[in-house]
Amino acid sequence: MAEKIMAYRFDRLDQTLSQLNQEDCTIMAGGTDVMVLHKNRRGVPPKISKPIMFIDHLSELKRVYQIQNDLHIGACCTYSELLDDPLIPLPLKNAIQTIAAPAIRNRGTLGGNICNASPAGDTLPLLYVYNAKLLLRSVNGDRVVAISDFIQGPRRVERNQNEILAEIILPSIFEEDAHVVFEKVGNRNADAIAKVSFAGYIRIKDTQIDDVRFAFGAVGPTMVRSVDIEKKLLGKTIPLAKAEIAQVVTAFDQIIHPIDDQRSTAIYRKTVALNLLRYFLSKNQYQSN
Repeated sequence: MAEKIMAYRFDRLDQTLSQLNQEDCTIMAGGTDVMVLHKNRRGVPPKISKPIMFIDHLSELKRVYQIQNDLHIGACCTYSELLDDPLIPLPLKNAIQTIAAPAIRNRGTLGGNICNASPAGDTLPLLYVYNAKLLLRSVNGDRVVAISDFIQGPRRVERNQNEILAEIILPSIFEEDAHVVFEKVGNRNADAIAKVSFAGYIRIKDTQIDDVRFAFGAVGPTMVRSVDIEKKLLGKTIPLAKAEIAQVVTAFDQIIHPIDDQRSTAIYRKTVALNLLRYFLSKNQYQSN
């Protein structure tokens, strides 16, 4: 006889938070990562040691709305829902379209992609360059943390037992005239785990770089981003000189440390990551922004 699993599915968020304050639970939104993590051999149900808390149906976690120039995205919005939402920026939609197949996109959530904290998480490089903030909610109230502080390693996040990731906040997204790109390298255009991913963000003012950000996925235990390296480009005139581009590429060469695994080699990953950066800095399509 299969072992019974305790599960909760409350109608309201406050009821959910109250139970989480009393008991450590496995939080289940779309479940596309949780079920894979706990899978057993064929025909044997997954064994999850803690009670399950279902949250995907909670309306408070499924809203997308704008406050001034900030975009608020409910953590339980599915990828498919975000693809249909007019407020979601096109680069993020482009990243979502590379995730798995439609059936998975109908279940998987943006909050789940963050809390799974995979080094190859498809939306994470973009969320890093958007300077995403995460709103965590508990019976004690709300707290906001930067995504770079929240994700601490593979499947390790800075979330207390009694908290739920409620919203992802993209600050000032509607006021900035920036050029943003996302690139993913995998075995297929979609339904494949990234070998390397890259997000680039650049804003030009009067032919000079006013803001610039880069993030790399699948080349370290977390997304690779360096504000210190980015600062070196502020005020530089577009187009950048080859020596200026080389200096930035060399700096990232020192902090990108991929691994060999079944999907790719470390050498390939580093080479591709640096080439994506070099191409982003040298192309001219954003110069008229």
